Amino acid sequence: MKHIIAFAGSDSKTSINKQLATYAASLVDGADVTVLDLNDFKLPVYSMNLELSDGIPDNAQKFLDRVKSSDGIVLSLAEHNGTYATVFKNLFDWMSRLDGKLWSNKPMLLMATSPGARGGSTGLQIAQGRFGFMGGNIVGSFSLPSFGDNFLDGKITNKELNDQLLEEVNQLAESI
Repeated sequence: MKHIIAFAGSDSKTSINKQLATYAASLVDGADVTVLDLNDFKLPVYSMNLELSDGIPDNAQKFLDRVKSSDGIVLSLAEHNGTYATVFKNLFDWMSRLDGKLWSNKPMLLMATSPGARGGSTGLQIAQGRFGFMGGNIVGSFSLPSFGDNFLDGKITNKELNDQLLEEVNQLAESI
């Protein structure tokens, strides 16, 4: 059985991106899914001085170990001010100090959503451009616009958007 990790690039306790990642991962037939929460991997703000004085925090290694032990990744990024959220960027920075190719070429479904009509697409585009340099193997991507209008009771209610997501989920499933 293939093991997938799913998580949001957010620490919101009511994260809409975590809801989307959880839903998308549930659509991968026959996969064992672990939903991770960034709140379980608290890290100090990255700085070179802190790394030199205290080393790399255990939680960065623990999260990286989860990535490396998976067969695939479902990640939905929260967008703050046109890029991914600081909490995710911080985790990303710490993990990159352990392994510059931190995504380990694992097949990844990369997504974003937001309350607005653009669905976090700006942050998603930035990640798509960056992750490949960091061992990212993005096999599918999806942006869900207007989360409140298109997602209810744990699923996408707009058939056209749900069909688009299913195509991307199938790409991930075929890649793992």
